[in-house]
Amino acid sequence: MGAKLSGPGGQGGKTISQNSDINVTPFVDIMLVLLIIFMVAAPLATVSIKLDLPPATPPTSDEPQEPVYITIQETGSIFIADAQSSIETLPADVCAALGNPTGRGCTEERVFVRAQPEVKYNAFMEVMNTLQENGFLKVGLLNEDIE
Repeated sequence: MGAKLSGPGGQGGKTISQNSDINVTPFVDIMLVLLIIFMVAAPLATVSIKLDLPPATPPTSDEPQEPVYITIQETGSIFIADAQSSIETLPADVCAALGNPTGRGCTEERVFVRAQPEVKYNAFMEVMNTLQENGFLKVGLLNEDIE
């Protein structure tokens, strides 16, 4: 706020009137400083997350490959699809079930493991460790709801 000390042309004498115009210069200065701060800080605030997205085009195979299910029963029996297997022959049987009996490239395929609710933990982990030791790292776990 300011005051007007004289009238136009230096006349008017002794009356003092108030000037009620807003002084916006400090406001503009503060806003420009804030604008510069935000322009500098905005690129630093961006966060990049690496995503492993599937390709945009569908796979070229005409029919999808049937997944391989490894079932562990409460007696300790291991079944691949409907064929019985053992812990010693598990990797070879999984490759044969994937349609690759030579064993080359079959470890890149996804395998699903399911177990009955009464299966002991060590029997389940023995199957998982055998798969991992033989290069099967894409393992999916299946669970069935018990009602």
